[in-house]
Amino acid sequence: MKKKLIFGVFAMALFFTTACSSDDDSNSSSTNATIQQVTNIARSGSWRITSYIDSGTIKTDNFTNYNFTFGAGDILIANNGTNNYQGVWSVTRDDDSANDIDFNISFTAPATFADLSDDWDILETTSTKIRLVDVSGGGSGTDYLTFEKNVE
Repeated sequence: MKKKLIFGVFAMALFFTTACSSDDDSNSSSTNATIQQVTNIARSGSWRITSYIDSGTIKTDNFTNYNFTFGAGDILIANNGTNNYQGVWSVTRDDDSANDIDFNISFTAPATFADLSDDWDILETTSTKIRLVDVSGGGSGTDYLTFEKNVE
C-alpha cells in the first residue's frame, strides 16, 4: 500500500511540474505577457515597420524610412527625417477576453498612417519584434503589422 501511495504522489508531482512549467525567455510569445511588459518593450527604443499587409495587399513601402517612437503619455511619433507625424498608442486589456491584450494605434493623418489606426491583437512580442494582427469584424479581411526594433 505504501508503495502505491508513494508512486501516486511521485506521478502527480511529475505531472504538475511538467504541466505547469513556464518559459521565462524574453523572446517568447506575448500570450502570457502583461500590459506593462508589452508597454516597456515598445518604449525601449525606436522601431520600423518591416511588414504591413492590409487585407492581402502588401503596403510596407508606405512606411519605408520611418522610425516609430512609442513614448510616454501615449504619444506615438513617426519620423523619416523630413516628415513628422504624431499619433497615440496604448496597450490595454481586450474587452472580449480577460486573457488578451490589445496594442492600440491611432493616427489621424496622413491617410497611409491612419490605416494603422486599430486595436491590434498581439501575435508576438520580443525584445526586438512586435507582431500584430487585426481581423475585421465587417468581413473586409485580416491585416498584419510587424515592428522591428532599430539597432542603435
